[in-house]
Amino acid sequence: MILNEIHMKRESKSFTDAMYAVLTAAGRFDGPKFMLSGLSGLAFKFSVHDRLLPMSVTAYGHWGTEHQAALDNLGVFTVNDGGRTRHPSFEIYQQDAVEGVKKSIEAGIGVVYWLPEFGVIHGYDEEDRVFYVQDGWSGETQVVLYDNFGINMTPFWYYQAFGERVAIPLKAAVLESLRLALQDWEIPYKTRPDTSIASGRLAYQYVIQALEQGDFDRPGAAYIIDSYIYSRREIRDYLSKVKQLLPGLDEVHSLYAELVSIFTEECAASLLRSQEALQLAENALPTLSALFVRAEALEERAMGICRTISERYPDPARSILPRWGAHTAR
Repeated sequence: MILNEIHMKRESKSFTDAMYAVLTAAGRFDGPKFMLSGLSGLAFKFSVHDRLLPMSVTAYGHWGTEHQAALDNLGVFTVNDGGRTRHPSFEIYQQDAVEGVKKSIEAGIGVVYWLPEFGVIHGYDEEDRVFYVQDGWSGETQVVLYDNFGINMTPFWYYQAFGERVAIPLKAAVLESLRLALQDWEIPYKTRPDTSIASGRLAYQYVIQALEQGDFDRPGAAYIIDSYIYSRREIRDYLSKVKQLLPGLDEVHSLYAELVSIFTEECAASLLRSQEALQLAENALPTLSALFVRAEALEERAMGICRTISERYPDPARSILPRWGAHTAR
């Protein structure tokens, strides 16, 4: 069984690209990808390894928690599972996940799957016991054996399935997206106890320090910077569409538009694109470091305005303590 309506294209964060392909094909989202990226809060996520390794782009926190908040703000029901393949119970969870993915495909909804990075399972063949997977980079479909589900070059396995969607007022969703952005900005480490990966405000310092010291992974740096620039374009375009909904949001949009502008004008000669890969120009480091210093200041101002906007409205999700405390038994 194959869902031919799903067409994943790599442009944004891989989870955003995969989610957009699945939700639009299933009729769960209608609109441009930058709206999905903005409303979910995923566009605002910025995580960086201290050596600028390419895994930084998807190391924005614990996926179950991060993706749940993103889908909640879209009003989409979702279930996910994942863990480490070294766990003794992996085989049992793997078998359950295989059946769950098949049920989702039978219901006409694709599944997001960690390859790595994130891709889409859009079909299966029970006789051959294989899933059909898109990675978004090429038009060709890959094959994953049921027995190899979750096994990849990383120690992690993960998948996310989706269900029905409820309507959330756009103004409320935009306000929550700003709060998600503020949360990402303020939390320095989202993968503790590991502190080699920084998020939000501190991620800028990791980039600047690595570029100034010169000890970093150059292909990873090129990928991180390219992804960063694309995500800030998404934020600019998202805010352009929703800035009239909340007083002060037009100022936030102007700051992100300025941020994108300085990178567009001054970064073109720093990132070299070829058929093989994206590369940093040899003399690009001082320019890039200075650009990120300016960008950090702009985003700090933008987040300050977002904080002011947020404080004008009640926030029950963060201000009301559940009856049994912040962490209830599950």
